[in-house]
Amino acid sequence: MMRRVIVIAAAGFGLAGCSSFSMDAFKPTPPMVQVQLDSTPQGADAKTSLGPGCKTPCTVSVAAPDSGFSVSYTMNKFEPATIPVQVVHVPADFGSPATTNIDPNPVVAELQPQGPPPKAARKKVMRPKQPKPPKSTAAPPADSAFPDSGQSTPPPPGR
Repeated sequence: MMRRVIVIAAAGFGLAGCSSFSMDAFKPTPPMVQVQLDSTPQGADAKTSLGPGCKTPCTVSVAAPDSGFSVSYTMNKFEPATIPVQVVHVPADFGSPATTNIDPNPVVAELQPQGPPPKAARKKVMRPKQPKPPKSTAAPPADSAFPDSGQSTPPPPGR
């Protein structure tokens, strides 16, 4: 009777171990690749979307993901820049081992200087409009060659 209990317990533990079994255990770890980072001007802070970063020019080691990643560059007085990076996995065949390529490598960003800071908006002061003075209605001098068109004057006598 005791032997049966031990066999059943061993079988139970064996089946419990199978339920936690995963195929991920057979996946190889992604290869580590060296990525060269540079910028114009040099001395920018570069950080990969995978985590590692450094001050340019430099080289970081990253685990190559299945898809691409990006590198972001920042530097005082310059606009930030982000460069996309493609990861190309070439599977192994009979004559060559599997390889992983990074494109582009080196990853270089040309940083653009920031423009001048925006000027503070001036407050526009609203002032009431001044009334315009009325137009003069005085008659032109009598000896003027241009009589006032707004008034009718009688023609001189004798004509």
